[in-house]
Amino acid sequence: MSVSQTAFHTALLDASEAVPEGLSDGVGHPAGSRFSVYRNNVAVSLTEALELSFPAIVKLLGEENFKGLAGIFLRQNPPETPIMMQYGAAFPDFLAGFEPLAHIGYLPDVARLEQAVRVSYHAADATPVDPEVLQELSPEELATARLELAPSLQVIRSPWPIHQIWAYNLEEGSPKPTGGAQSVLILRPEFDPELTPISSGIAAFIIALLRGETLPEANEAAIESEEDFDLSHGLGLLLSAQAITRIKTGEDQ
Repeated sequence: MSVSQTAFHTALLDASEAVPEGLSDGVGHPAGSRFSVYRNNVAVSLTEALELSFPAIVKLLGEENFKGLAGIFLRQNPPETPIMMQYGAAFPDFLAGFEPLAHIGYLPDVARLEQAVRVSYHAADATPVDPEVLQELSPEELATARLELAPSLQVIRSPWPIHQIWAYNLEEGSPKPTGGAQSVLILRPEFDPELTPISSGIAAFIIALLRGETLPEANEAAIESEEDFDLSHGLGLLLSAQAITRIKTGEDQ
């Protein structure tokens, strides 16, 4: 008797499910306890992967509560790839839809911040442009310029003080969160991602650039979000963070 992949995966991720009929241990005997051991090992591995990826969420919920939540998540979200480092991308959205935790409104955005850190860490390397290239552009070129940004760059915007919450739980000596919306820039200039709180204008500016808008268009988007946005400050931040990898003008576009 053969076992369908659906039945196998369902039983593998849910300890309440019976061992699939027709599954043997390789020598013709029912899998029984061997399958149970394998199932437990898989669940433990996936839970540990989530714990490593979302340490602030573990701290906020407590280790035992997190393990219970992970068990629910992995039954609803089986791995789509054998690459363990990619497992858990759906966790922030899962938290957003998990009614028992709806009273902790900031939790999904803190998870999105941690997921962005993970994406940044595994992003491809990139070579930054020489800052003089931007300074040498003519006014006509600046009017049509589009900036390509480093693959490791991520921006998370939230109505909650997500960077303060993240730092308070993971960085010794960080002050208690004081409230208010926060936007965070994540970049990996060298080996590890760095998290930097940024203004709403800079966040809107960077997101517009990521959409492929021109420099003037991105500037307008930033001003809509922050009336006194300073374009030179936004560009200076990206240049100092080595985040600009290419400047496209005219025929380059």
